[in-house]
Amino acid sequence: MEVTEANLQLLAGYLQQTLSPDPNIRRPSEKLLESTERQQNYPVLLLNLIDKADVDMTIRVAGAIAFKNYVKRNWAAHEDSDEPDRIHESDRNTIKTLIVTLMLHSPTALQKQLSDAVSIIGRHDFPKKWPQLIDEMVEKFASGDFNVINGILQTAHSLFKRYRYEFKSQTLWEEIKFVLDRMAKPLTDLLQATMQLRTMHEGNPVALKVIYSSLVLVNKVFFSLNSQDLPEFFEDNMNIWMGAFLQQLAVDVASLHTDDDEDAGVLEHLRSQVCENICLYARKYDEEFKPFMEQFVTAVWELLVKTSLHTKYDALVSNALQFLTVIAERQHYHGIFENPEILARICEKVVIPNLDIRPSDEELFEDSPDEYIRRDIEGSDIDTRRRAACDLVKTLSVNFEQKIFGIFGQYMEILLGKYKENPAANWRSKDTAIYLVTSWASRGGTQKHGITQCSELVPLPQFCAEHIVPELERPNINELPVLKAAAIKYMMVFRSLLGPQTLAGCLPQLIRHLPAESIVVHSYAACSLEKILTMRDASQALLFGPQVLAPHSNQLVSGLFATLSMNGSAENEYVMKAIMRSFFVLQAGAMPFMAVALPRLTEILTFVSKNPSRPLFNHYLFETLALSIKIVCQADASAVSSFEEALFPVFQGILQQDITEFMPYVFQMLSTLLEVRETSGPIPEPYWALFPCLLAPPLWDRTGNVTPLIRLLSIFIKQGSAQIQAMNKLNGILGIFQKMIASKANDHEGFYLLQNLLCYYNSAELQPSMRQIFGLLFQRLSLSKTIKYLNGIIVFFCFYAVKIGVSPLVQLIDEIQPGMFGMLLERVLVPEVSKVGKELERKMVAVGITKMLTECPEILSGQYASYWPQLLQALINMVEHPPEKLPYVDPEAAGAGGDATAGVVDAEPGYQAAFSQLTFAQPKQVDHLAEVNDARQYLASALANLSQRSPLANLLSPLAAESKEALQKYCDQAGVRIA
Repeated sequence: MEVTEANLQLLAGYLQQTLSPDPNIRRPSEKLLESTERQQNYPVLLLNLIDKADVDMTIRVAGAIAFKNYVKRNWAAHEDSDEPDRIHESDRNTIKTLIVTLMLHSPTALQKQLSDAVSIIGRHDFPKKWPQLIDEMVEKFASGDFNVINGILQTAHSLFKRYRYEFKSQTLWEEIKFVLDRMAKPLTDLLQATMQLRTMHEGNPVALKVIYSSLVLVNKVFFSLNSQDLPEFFEDNMNIWMGAFLQQLAVDVASLHTDDDEDAGVLEHLRSQVCENICLYARKYDEEFKPFMEQFVTAVWELLVKTSLHTKYDALVSNALQFLTVIAERQHYHGIFENPEILARICEKVVIPNLDIRPSDEELFEDSPDEYIRRDIEGSDIDTRRRAACDLVKTLSVNFEQKIFGIFGQYMEILLGKYKENPAANWRSKDTAIYLVTSWASRGGTQKHGITQCSELVPLPQFCAEHIVPELERPNINELPVLKAAAIKYMMVFRSLLGPQTLAGCLPQLIRHLPAESIVVHSYAACSLEKILTMRDASQALLFGPQVLAPHSNQLVSGLFATLSMNGSAENEYVMKAIMRSFFVLQAGAMPFMAVALPRLTEILTFVSKNPSRPLFNHYLFETLALSIKIVCQADASAVSSFEEALFPVFQGILQQDITEFMPYVFQMLSTLLEVRETSGPIPEPYWALFPCLLAPPLWDRTGNVTPLIRLLSIFIKQGSAQIQAMNKLNGILGIFQKMIASKANDHEGFYLLQNLLCYYNSAELQPSMRQIFGLLFQRLSLSKTIKYLNGIIVFFCFYAVKIGVSPLVQLIDEIQPGMFGMLLERVLVPEVSKVGKELERKMVAVGITKMLTECPEILSGQYASYWPQLLQALINMVEHPPEKLPYVDPEAAGAGGDATAGVVDAEPGYQAAFSQLTFAQPKQVDHLAEVNDARQYLASALANLSQRSPLANLLSPLAAESKEALQKYCDQAGVRIA
């Protein structure tokens, strides 16, 4: 693909079509661009198009987004597998040569996308493969052009912000040192020069806005570079930086004030970032920060007192309150807060004003309920005033409990007294009181259980009975909705401390609020019900089981489904999750509702599949469907055909229209339906019509499809191997195995597929391919050995030894290269077997190695006899010691092959890039050695039998003393003796 004017126009045309609202125009263009992106010069063509000033800006922006996504998809894809690099080396070099300069002279809309692309490339290539990047960036500081400087600072911020959260490692230290050696001094010089420029341009608002924007970015980069540890250069220059921060907190530039009450201006962003920076130093480097602490406490206090309640100041106030919270946590700063007068002023001037609900909050409550909920109960409200004020109250009440109790107690009486005088007019006072109690009483908790520790001075059940329950019992569920929401939230937050009796009494009231007109109120009611139904007692039984819920079930289920019909809640994730939880608790008790529920759920699925926009709602919708299948088919397995009849048309539509968000869910649902069918005859024809499509390569290019597709394919192999053989599809399946085994991310899926082929496929047809399969396994072992791959290959070879036999295994490996089985024993099996972690896999390995020790002439007395004692020693070490903790994420942690009920009740969807395991559609765990109860006793019995044929004294003599003792213990337990 050459960079020509014709190709540029063609590319612009396709990008234009990707912006079309009509999916029939948009999707073909998206697919065409995706199919051509691996051609040489494609990214260079994109960059040239982005740089053309005569092209429409919307197309250039679309090109910049396409380029960023291209980089995200392809830049590091080859690092994960043995596949060839998707980007030509010449294109990589051209991109790195052009992109910084292009970004710096591009308009802002393009600059942001290109800056993100630089940071993605930098994440993988910087500094080792792109060492010149930092020098190229620092050089531009001297340009004097603040548009260029800000572009560089924005890129530096994008590139370095990962230092804020990455785990410490030698590689990370080396990279940060590389950056600091080149960036710390120029950044400090830039700070000083920019601070001086403020005074030189005092009368120029346009210049001042650019200069102060630079200071914001300088501060962001400072935060990133200081996040891991205190760099020596910044410690030596603390006076410069802290002096600048004090000036920035105090500065007030009238020309930069904005009339907008909602969106923060550059001054608010600057002060907010300063508060974040000093908060970092107070938290992590308080010894070095101590000399500046009092000045900053004064500056922040003065800032808080004079800052108004407008929304644009929210992030600033939140970060300022966080700073005071960090100071109040430190033992050696307690002297500042010991004075009751100071505590009273903090309460009066800072806490209460920021706990009060504001007109802008009420507006958000009514007009943007989703955003209100996100900020209020989802834990993402760290930048809200209320959350920050609550954190300050919590810290003060922990460290100065008696004094705070007296002060807040007085405020509580005043606030509740005002409410009693005139509830309709003064409901805001009670709302503040509820927030005050919540933050003041809380001492610790978890998302799963809510608050689990509280102050002994605050009688939570009494407050609930006197002030919360009356709000829930009001006849009109639509009266004072903000207060209703606060009362329901109180129940939700303190559910673990209020006691079963109180919660049971409130269940009907919460159900009664499901039809409330306010989206926040009925969402909170659904959320509270779901969380209460999740609770368990000391014996891990459900606190509110089917017997407790049954009397309310009709009103509960009908109320939840009715809520989904209300305006604004058609895709309410809290309601759908509550439906799922209600079905789970009721189990068979949910059967009477299925006749109405299933058509409704199918109708909802049909609707949302047209435009999937709420990932959590969609996840819980599929969970509910999977759970419904489980409940109904447990009672009557033949009912699976009713589900297929209802769901197949929707699933076919999703697959035909390529609704990528839903495809992993559909594959999981199809697997669940087939697993239910396992005992009821052959796979029906509609599934077989789908089967060839499952082998199509484009499906396997999407990472989210891989795990559910492997499972579905394995079920086809298990239940219909004869049909697959008749369709001549084995080569297609082996092609998928080859793709999986080459990938570091998916090699475990390749082993899982291969095990299913060995177990269930016609061995006569499979056997001719085994040598090639083993060749691929050894090729990957020699090219890119990882701990996860070693784990997989050990388990597989032991699986082969158990299912096919040890001698065939030895012969097959030695056919590839004479003596190779010895190398496998010496370099893989003996040294690495202890790393196998999962219980069933350890059992498979133990039995497999036992068979190698007792059933294989080549190991017993042949060319590999010298390895016999080592192999036995390795096996005893494995069974005697717990598995080593592996430094990789367990590929089946989301549930594949795991206990299908273990995480059910508290299951949150484990969102990854594109795949979420459905808790209620988890694969069945198969124990291929169910007949072996104890691997130790199996080993003892096998050795005892072998010793009857030939004495083992010489073979056992090299064993370590503790291993001989362990072996004797196994024999005693098995009731056998080794001759």
